[in-house]
Amino acid sequence: MIAPTSYRAQSLVSRESSASMQKMGMCKQGLRGLRTCLSSSPTMGLGLGGRRGQCLWAPSREQMGIRGLVSSVAAAASGDDAGQQFDYDLFTIGAGSGGVRGSRIASSYGAKVAVCELPFDFKSSDRLGGVGGTCVLRGCVPKKLMVYASEFADHFNDSRGFGWSPAESIQHDWTHMLEAKRKELTRLNNAYKNTLGNAKVDLIEGRGKVVDAHTVDVDGKRYTAKHIMIAVGGRATKLGIPGAEHTITSDDALELSRRPDKITVIGGGYIAVEFAGIFHRFGSDVHLVFRQPMPLRGFDEEVRKFTTDQYAASGLQMHPYMTPAEVKKQPDGKLTVVMTAKDGSKVEIADNDHVLMATGRAPNTENLGLEEAGVQLGPKGQVIVDEYCRSSVPSIWAVGDVIDRIQLTPVALMEGMALARTIALNEPTKPDYEAVPSAVFSHPELAGVGLTEEQAVQAHPNLDIYTSSFRAMRNTLSGSPLRCFMKMIVDADTRVVLGAHMVGDHAAEIMQGFAVAVKMKCTKEQIDSVVGIHPSSAEEFVTMRSVSRKIRGGQPA
Repeated sequence: MIAPTSYRAQSLVSRESSASMQKMGMCKQGLRGLRTCLSSSPTMGLGLGGRRGQCLWAPSREQMGIRGLVSSVAAAASGDDAGQQFDYDLFTIGAGSGGVRGSRIASSYGAKVAVCELPFDFKSSDRLGGVGGTCVLRGCVPKKLMVYASEFADHFNDSRGFGWSPAESIQHDWTHMLEAKRKELTRLNNAYKNTLGNAKVDLIEGRGKVVDAHTVDVDGKRYTAKHIMIAVGGRATKLGIPGAEHTITSDDALELSRRPDKITVIGGGYIAVEFAGIFHRFGSDVHLVFRQPMPLRGFDEEVRKFTTDQYAASGLQMHPYMTPAEVKKQPDGKLTVVMTAKDGSKVEIADNDHVLMATGRAPNTENLGLEEAGVQLGPKGQVIVDEYCRSSVPSIWAVGDVIDRIQLTPVALMEGMALARTIALNEPTKPDYEAVPSAVFSHPELAGVGLTEEQAVQAHPNLDIYTSSFRAMRNTLSGSPLRCFMKMIVDADTRVVLGAHMVGDHAAEIMQGFAVAVKMKCTKEQIDSVVGIHPSSAEEFVTMRSVSRKIRGGQPA
């Protein structure tokens, strides 16, 4: 969509569709008629305003120009839904992060809003879900609680270097942790329900299905809405290999009744890396299997290597260049993973209590009625949307993991807020995907914001790369071999910091603050002018003065 463009009302009336314009009473009602027509149209005729006899309208690419505007107006004048009364202004299917945020913000803007969601359970299915969605109930939050729980093993060991004498055999009560986690998730589910209630959003429990452009069916009862938001998120998937039915997903891993003595994690993404780290710190014998030379594809290559080396140094078993071929159940009930190595030979990992497949996620669009309603889906089942999160059906929108852009909770929140402004305030608002920070709660933790070196060199031929690797002060006495790594990528011509990355304790907390600087396009000299907090690991970012290496013309200099 381009910036709002000014069209004079009189010139519109003089065009070929003057008859349609007269039906609206354009000459007498002017902007008011055009606003009503476009806002009820299945078009992007939003964001209207006027001054000095002018109409200000923000068209989509397809509607740019006089002819496009006239066509939209004519379509609205004769549209089936013009003047139609609806039960709701917005009906949201899915009460995850994006759905809840978009719904309550739209309600705060004056829209009448309803949300439907499946009944609460700790594991999701076709009939079970819960207000809060994947992140709150079976993703970010329970996983981070398990990360915290697993960290204590290292803390106890490290304390000896500081003079503490913990018992040689410290016991962990897995059942206690599981019950405490469930209690917290139940509290959060209720808190999200209260949030919707306080925002005057109607919560309807059941499975929602799109009937048409303005109708949703929830377990046999139908509701109409001017706009429908799809916020159903995604689900964990498994590889289609023999024995996959014996494996578990991340949902299951969060609900295991006991700590596995041995577990193989299949996958090279952040979910696989995080769970491998969690179980390793709990004391399980962990094997991480991935097809690439290193896990965490898409992250900065130098960061990937540093993290991989740190994982290997901690004793976690790494299996690169391995393609899972089969999972076999042994006579004793344990599992054997059969893999194909790079040279074609077969390799086995036997005696696993569990095999966790963390091999990707898919949008939850099956049996939702979207394609029957005319909504275009992508090859993964994702809802295809424009830059305003609008689907191919103009009254149906989508946010979050179901559109398969950036599968992060804060991104879904941003998309939901932008959508609320677009449909409730008639202010077309695009989500801003520039400089989105992310983190992997591995061991050690890693985080980054902005461009990786590999991305930066594609758009900026001249770069200065600043790096630093050091042993954190805490580890000098604890004896831990883990090190920190920091990296800053700077445009050598403009001196703007294009990206920053870190591996080490509290990387996510540190990077959240640094993300502001990258988002605001701070220069390296502005970063250098900041006084550091001493002693801290974070101060290294404002004291890196020496260029580690240079890239000129896209090549190492």
